[in-house]
Amino acid sequence: MKASKCNLSIACDIALVAIMLALPGRMPGQTAAAKSSGGDGTSAAHWSVQVDQVDSGNLDLAYSFQIAIYENLVDELNKTKQFQQVFRDGDLRAGALPNLLVLKTIIAKYTPGSETRRAVTTVSGATKLTVRSQLLTREGKVVLERTVNGNVHFFGSNLRATHNLAHNIAKTIKQSSWSGSGQPTAILTGQL
Repeated sequence: MKASKCNLSIACDIALVAIMLALPGRMPGQTAAAKSSGGDGTSAAHWSVQVDQVDSGNLDLAYSFQIAIYENLVDELNKTKQFQQVFRDGDLRAGALPNLLVLKTIIAKYTPGSETRRAVTTVSGATKLTVRSQLLTREGKVVLERTVNGNVHFFGSNLRATHNLAHNIAKTIKQSSWSGSGQPTAILTGQL
C-alpha cells in the first residue's frame, strides 16, 4: 500500500513536469490582469510585475515543487488584479516597460510531508515551505520584502503547499501598504 502511494506521488510529479514542458507557448507568454485601484486612492495598476524563477537556495527541493510555486504565483498574482500585466521570467516584452517590478522568491526552509501520515493522523505529516519574497524595482530597490509560509496540514497532496504559499505571497502583496509609487517610505519586512 505504501509503495503504491509513493509510486502515485512520483507519477503525479512526473505528469506535472511533463505538462509544464508540453505547454511551451504559455511559458514565455504574458498574462494580463485587470486594472484595480488601491484603497488609499493611489493605483498600483499602472505597474507590471515579472515573476522570476524560484530560487531553491541550498535546499534539495524537487524541481516539480519549484515549477508548481512559480505557476501558482503567476496565477495568484493575476487574481489579485493589482498589476496591469503579469509577466513570466524571460519575457522580452517586459524589458520595454518603464514601470516594471520584479518578484523574487527564495526558498528559506522546506519540510517534506507525508500524505499517508496526514491521512492517518492530524498531528504529523505536514508539508511546510518558508520563502523570502522580494518585490523590487527595475533598479533593484526593494519595495516589499516578507517571509511567507505555505503548508498543508490535513488533507491534500504535498503540492497543495505550493498553492497555499503562492496564495499567501499574493495576499501579502495585495494587503501591503506599498502604494504603487515605487518609492517606499520604508522597507516593509516581516512574516506572514
